[in-house]
Amino acid sequence: MRGLRASAAFSFSLSSLALYRNTVRNIDTPNTIMSEKGHKQKEAHVKGSSESCHHCKPKTCANMSVPPAYADLGKSAKDIFSKGYGFGAVKLDLKTKSQSGVEFSTGGSSNTDTGKAAGNLETKYKVNDLGLTLNQKWNTDNVLTTEVTLEDQLAKGLKVGLDTSFVPNTGKKSGKLKTGYKRDYMNVGCDIDFDLAGPTIHAAAVLGYEGWLAGYQMAFDTAKSKLAQNNFALGYKAGDFQLHTNVNDGTEFGGSIYQKVNDQLETAVNLAWTAGSNNTRFGIAAKYQLDKDSSISAKVNNASLVGVGYTQSLRPGVKLTLSALIDAKNFNAGGHKVGMGFELEV
Repeated sequence: MRGLRASAAFSFSLSSLALYRNTVRNIDTPNTIMSEKGHKQKEAHVKGSSESCHHCKPKTCANMSVPPAYADLGKSAKDIFSKGYGFGAVKLDLKTKSQSGVEFSTGGSSNTDTGKAAGNLETKYKVNDLGLTLNQKWNTDNVLTTEVTLEDQLAKGLKVGLDTSFVPNTGKKSGKLKTGYKRDYMNVGCDIDFDLAGPTIHAAAVLGYEGWLAGYQMAFDTAKSKLAQNNFALGYKAGDFQLHTNVNDGTEFGGSIYQKVNDQLETAVNLAWTAGSNNTRFGIAAKYQLDKDSSISAKVNNASLVGVGYTQSLRPGVKLTLSALIDAKNFNAGGHKVGMGFELEV
């Protein structure tokens, strides 16, 4: 009897201990689950906050975009007037790239009026890890040009380059030191053109804020100790609309408007005049994308010169351009010009 009682008591104590442990587990488990859920919710909240901040970044960056260089102000309108045309010449351009990363570009053209031919060859090699670019050019006028550029190495946004040229026939040599620095709201540059008589200093700066652009460009001739160039520019860019005005040396005034009407149509207007002269120059141009492989361009100015161009991508890497310039004032007198160009990229 005593053995049975002891066995029953021992069994009861084991059952009680097991029940206690299960109770503790059942109590701790929801807390653990709640703790894990809370931790996950916290992580999700932090991740969500990070993602929302990430979505806010593009808007901030858009307001802090880097303005273009002075030479590129009004570039969109200039491209509508210049690209897609090649009056009075037959041109062939070829671009290729080797397995080692060297880029080769060669081009040739023949003037349809004089028959004079010209050509050029260019090689470019980039060392991306060092931010280094080596560029060499040669043309049929026997001018050799070498340019070495270092970018984003000395400081982020800083570009330094040395451009040299040599003419073997005459022995003429020249060199130019180029520097440029760009960051949010500003784009500045300074070039020194070396000459035996004395270097010429070229400087330019463009400031931008919320679509507004203001630029200044100057050139100082140290040999004559005077300004050789003194230009101002103002512009505004908002989405598909761009406005640009400039004053050169206080005597030449110009302006351009660019408007992208839709995905197929782009238009541009150009206006220029010189102080003390009644000669006002005015032009209007448009480019229409017929489909993904072809486009047509047209332009006309106040001198009644009408230019038309047609560009067709025959296959990937092969592009054909046909253009014509018509003198509408003297249509029957002739003197119209045609042009054709091939661009090959392999």
